[in-house]
Amino acid sequence: MADEALTKYAVLIFERDGNDMPPEVIAEHERLPQRVKEQGGRITAGLALQGNETATVIRGDLVTDGPFLETKEVLAGIFVLEARDLDHALALARMTPIINGGVEVRPLIDFAVVEED
Repeated sequence: MADEALTKYAVLIFERDGNDMPPEVIAEHERLPQRVKEQGGRITAGLALQGNETATVIRGDLVTDGPFLETKEVLAGIFVLEARDLDHALALARMTPIINGGVEVRPLIDFAVVEED
């Protein structure tokens, strides 16, 4: 795997109940990086989001508390996955523990960050 060029993908985790995950599902999420590695991929970052009720939305000059849209599923977390191609990324993303929702996989665009001294 070290010699292969891997592409980065965002895996967006959507759940109907947001962040109310039972401990056994959280444990499955903690094991996910090792399971992905065993299949030739790599998770480089992963974050769970606080509940949807903590969101603050900016639309133009308007700032509102709470989610902007009423949805059945909310974005509960995200991780960055490195995979050989989209098919590989989809196969790896299917290993994401989901209770009552789904995942969305998107290729990432890498922007070079220039730090000024």
